[in-house]
Amino acid sequence: MNNAPTFAEFFANWSIFRDAVATGALAGALLGFLGVQIVLRRMVFASSAIAQAAALGVALSFWVPAAIDPVGHAARHAADPSAHIVPFLFEPVLWALCASLLATLAFVANPVKLHLTRESVLGVVFLAGAAGAVIIGDRITQESHDLAAILFGSAVVVERSDLVLVALATVVVLGIHIALWRPLIFVAFDPIGARVQGLPARSLNLFVFLAVGIAVALCTRALGALPVFAFSVLPAMAALASTSNLTIAFGMATAIGAVAGSAGYAVSFRAELPVGATQSAVALAILALALSRRGVERLLNRNTH
Repeated sequence: MNNAPTFAEFFANWSIFRDAVATGALAGALLGFLGVQIVLRRMVFASSAIAQAAALGVALSFWVPAAIDPVGHAARHAADPSAHIVPFLFEPVLWALCASLLATLAFVANPVKLHLTRESVLGVVFLAGAAGAVIIGDRITQESHDLAAILFGSAVVVERSDLVLVALATVVVLGIHIALWRPLIFVAFDPIGARVQGLPARSLNLFVFLAVGIAVALCTRALGALPVFAFSVLPAMAALASTSNLTIAFGMATAIGAVAGSAGYAVSFRAELPVGATQSAVALAILALALSRRGVERLLNRNTH
């Protein structure tokens, strides 16, 4: 007898899954849109590096108050072991955002002056964040069982606050990006030409990096590291493989990310699979379809000529 859940059951319990699906769709749309910038700038591992920096920030939000006041921290934890009760100054999301924004500043600096490449800077940020999070996490004793969930979130059960923050970031980031559409595209596609034309390339790049940092920090907290990395790369690759028009590519990447975030949740429920991995797999499947279509078109064009 097959007791696997059905899509009918999924929609029958829509009130339970609504916030998680909406958050997945918004995160996919936001990261898909920004992913075009990431791919154009050849920084596909930027989101992964920033996510590790955010992880270090969250780990520090646990460890610093415990180091400052170990007795009081232990008492608060004993009163409610399931809660991370700290002043607003040590809220994990706040520390994740600060760490992410600090990491993005490393990308704004010109690595050539230090005889480094941008890829090497990404590697340093990734390794520093990953190693720091592991080391600091090892020093946390009372809340170690909660650390993984707070670092990487849970795509299964998303808090309303996560939905609100991701929605706010989506509206603000996309709104500013659309308002500065032409100069941002010019700087991403032809940075040398943009400087010749007198555009504030450094300020525009700073905005893009800060937008990526904020989006990755908030979405990682809500959904997890794996789908965030997938959404920030795969939809953009699928869109750019499908069209050479950048305006259309941004729109396609946004739509693909939203579909992967929402449909991936439904598929994971039906197939009883991990949510984040299924969302990533859906985005990967869409990329595979786009690449297959591109390959067939090239083959047909070659045969006609």
